[in-house]
Amino acid sequence: MKILLAGINGQLGQELHPMLVKLGDVTWVDRETLDLSQPDMIRQVIGEVKPDLIVNACAYTAVDKAESEPDLAMAVNGSGVGILAAEALKLGARLIHVSTDYVFDGSQSHPYQETDPTNPIGVYGKSKLAGEEAIQQVGGDYIIVRTAWVYGVGGVGNFVKTMLRLGSSRDELRVVTDQVGSPTWTKDLAEAIVCMIQNSPESGIYHYTNSGVCSWYDFAIAIFEEAKALGFPLQVQRVVPITTAEYPTPAKRPAYSVLSHRKISAVIGTHPPHWRQSLRLMLKDYQDN
Repeated sequence: MKILLAGINGQLGQELHPMLVKLGDVTWVDRETLDLSQPDMIRQVIGEVKPDLIVNACAYTAVDKAESEPDLAMAVNGSGVGILAAEALKLGARLIHVSTDYVFDGSQSHPYQETDPTNPIGVYGKSKLAGEEAIQQVGGDYIIVRTAWVYGVGGVGNFVKTMLRLGSSRDELRVVTDQVGSPTWTKDLAEAIVCMIQNSPESGIYHYTNSGVCSWYDFAIAIFEEAKALGFPLQVQRVVPITTAEYPTPAKRPAYSVLSHRKISAVIGTHPPHWRQSLRLMLKDYQDN
């Protein structure tokens, strides 16, 4: 199987690469060699590689910056993804695309199912929804995997690495407590994607996060507890819970981002690991690196 992996330098792409190599001949591309805002580049790369499977782990993910760069966010996450889907259809290739909880507005109080109405409240979420809709409009053989609160050892930055960095130099941190979701380790997400490749479920949308629910404040507390137990050099003494209103950002974020696992659990044959268990394993990996 010839596989094209887009987004090799991201935290998910770095986890996926060694797993995909076991499944076939992998050609990986980064933003320099496959810019999703450049339609001709997309067509050229796919035309040269002629993959049987395209795994798109590439996206415009700067949630706040997207508010001031809506055209770029929409080009990468929306129209660029549509071109990926169209080129995959021409080749008869399967497309696996990673999307986000931000397609929902967060007003629900029970886990979002794949069929629940979408209603993004920011540019980033709107651009990701545009990508989903473009894939569905093109049709063909596709899987859209929505995930949330992603963190991993690789990539530029994420909440876990930010907390470790700030916690090593500050006595006190203030963290939002009225946004609730499920932290998701990139390694677990990558393994679920590989399992889906192997099991070939029907085309459609699937939700995957780690199990369990917490606020960003709860997550921060857990990060510091687990990191201290592993001997990370931390200075932080207090984590103060604050509201979203006390920490204004350019982009609105869903207050409730919990996604249902029912559909994907039936495909991969198991329930996703609990987020706290995966956090512990990620911190050990991070420490070893």
